Amino acid sequence: MIYTMDAAELSKALISAANNLCNNKNILNDLNVFPVPDGDTGSNMSMTVSAAAGELVGRDFETVGQVMSVVASASLRGARGNSGVILSQLFRGMSKQLKECTLADATDLGKAFTEGVATAYRAVMKPVEGTMLSVSRDGAEGAKAYLAGNNEIIAMLKATIDAAQKSLDMTPEILPALKAAGVVDSGGQGILYLLEGALTYLETGEIVERNDGEALPAPKTGSAKAADGDIKFGYCTEFIIEKDNKDASSKSFSEKFSKKGDSMVVVDDETIIKVHIHTNNPGFVIEEALKLGALINIKIDNMRYQHNELSETAAPAAPKEPPAPYGFAAVAAGEGMEALFRDMGANEVILGGQTMNPSTDDILEAVNKINAETVYVLPNNKNIIMAAEQVDALTDKNVVVIPTRSIPEGISALLAFTPDVDCDENKEVMTEAASLVKTGNVTYAVREFNLNGETLPEGKIIGLTGKNILAAGDDPATVAKELLSGMVDENSAIINVFYGEDVADSDAEALQAYLEETYPDCDILVHNGKQPLYYYIVSVE
Repeated sequence: MIYTMDAAELSKALISAANNLCNNKNILNDLNVFPVPDGDTGSNMSMTVSAAAGELVGRDFETVGQVMSVVASASLRGARGNSGVILSQLFRGMSKQLKECTLADATDLGKAFTEGVATAYRAVMKPVEGTMLSVSRDGAEGAKAYLAGNNEIIAMLKATIDAAQKSLDMTPEILPALKAAGVVDSGGQGILYLLEGALTYLETGEIVERNDGEALPAPKTGSAKAADGDIKFGYCTEFIIEKDNKDASSKSFSEKFSKKGDSMVVVDDETIIKVHIHTNNPGFVIEEALKLGALINIKIDNMRYQHNELSETAAPAAPKEPPAPYGFAAVAAGEGMEALFRDMGANEVILGGQTMNPSTDDILEAVNKINAETVYVLPNNKNIIMAAEQVDALTDKNVVVIPTRSIPEGISALLAFTPDVDCDENKEVMTEAASLVKTGNVTYAVREFNLNGETLPEGKIIGLTGKNILAAGDDPATVAKELLSGMVDENSAIINVFYGEDVADSDAEALQAYLEETYPDCDILVHNGKQPLYYYIVSVE
C-alpha cells in the first residue's frame, strides 16, 4: 500500500503514464469517427505528454509541486490540437493544487485531479459531454467518492479508473456519431491510458517501457555556444521563477534588465516565468527574479570559457531593427500554400494542418521570430485554434488569434486586415470576413461511411463541407464538381480552387475550364497549393 508520493515517485508515475499513452496512440487515432484523414487525437495527445515527460527524464526534483510545475509548463508549450491543449490544462490545474506540496497523499492527488478537471473545463468555450472532459470529471468524482472514507493511493487510482471507464463506456450513448461508428471517445480513451500507465508503475515499481519506436524528447536547454570571440555578454543565465503571485507580470521585470544583456527570452504563464538571458551580471538578474518568487532549475554558463573550447565560429548577428507595429503568422501545409501566404504578407508560415497540428511551442517560436509588437495568428484549422490561443500568455508580444478554420478563411481574413485601425477592430473585421467563406474539401475516406443511406467503402473519394459529406465517387475532379454544385448559389461571386500535390496541372486546368463554363457569373481562381491529403480545397464567397 502507498499512502504518500514524493517527487521521484510522481515523476516516474507520470513518465509511465505518458509511455502507456504513446504506445497506444495509433489505437486512439483509429477511434476517429469521421472518415477523413485527420484522426490525430492519439498523435496530438502523445506529443503533448512526450513534451512533458521528456522534461522529467534524468532530472531530480525536491517536491511534487516542482514536478507538476515542469509538467504543466512543458505540456502547455508542447500542446497540439484541442485534445493536447485540454490535457495541458488538466496538468495545469493539478500543478496549481500541488504547488506547495513536498509530498502528496491520496487526498492531495484527488483534489489535484479535481482542480485539473475544473481548469480544463474553463479553458473550453463550449464543453461537450461524452468527451475527454466528462471522462476526466467522472474519474475525479470516483476518486472523491473513494476518499470519503479511505486514503490509499493505489486504491484511489483504481477507483478513478473504474469511474472513468464507466464514463468512457457511456460516451457512445451521449454522442450519436460515436454510437454510429461503434467506438468510444478517443480523448477519453487517452485519459484511461494515462491513468492505467501510472497505475502500472505504482503496482509494479516498473515504468511502462515505450515501444512505439520513438524516444522521449530531451529536455530543452539553452545553448551557451558563442558566435565568435567578441562576446559582449559572457554568462548564459537560465532559470524558472515560481511566481508568488500568479497575477504578477514579467514585463516590468524584463524591462529592468533588457539593457543588461542580449538573447533575452522571458516566457510567462500563470504559475511560472522561464528566463533566458546572456548577461555580464547574472547576480543582478537573479536578485530581480527573487522579488517575484522562488527560483528553480538555475543554470549559469561562462560562454567566454566555453568558446575557448570550441573550434567552430559563426558570423556575428546583424543589429536588430526596431519592431514593426504588426506581423502575421499563418499555419499551412504545402509549398504552394506557404508561398501564397508569404506573398500576401505573412512573415512566418508554420507547417501544419490535418494530421500534423503544430504545438503551442511551434506557434510561439514563429511568433517570437516576427519582429513586431502585435502578431496576428491564423490557425486555419479548427483543431489548432486552442493551441494558438495559449501563445499570448507565453510572450511579451501582443498576440491576436483570428479563429480561422480553413486555408480559404485564413486568406480572406488576411485580405480584410487594415493597418490604420486598432487590434480589436481588425480582429472583428477579419473574423467576420472569414465567417463569410464557405469551404469544401475533397479527400479520401479512411473508413466506411454512410451517404444518403448507402454504406460506401474505405478509399472512396469524398467531398465535404465541415462534417457534411455532400459527394462521393472515384474521381477527385468529378467529386469537386458535385461538391461545388451544392455550395454555389445566386449570391456567389468568387470560387477559389487549391489543388494538391497528387493532382496533375492538366486535371486542375480542365476543372477550371469546366467551372468557368458552368458558373460564368463567378470569378474562378485556381492555385497550385501542393497540399497533402486533400486533392482539392475549394471555397465560395
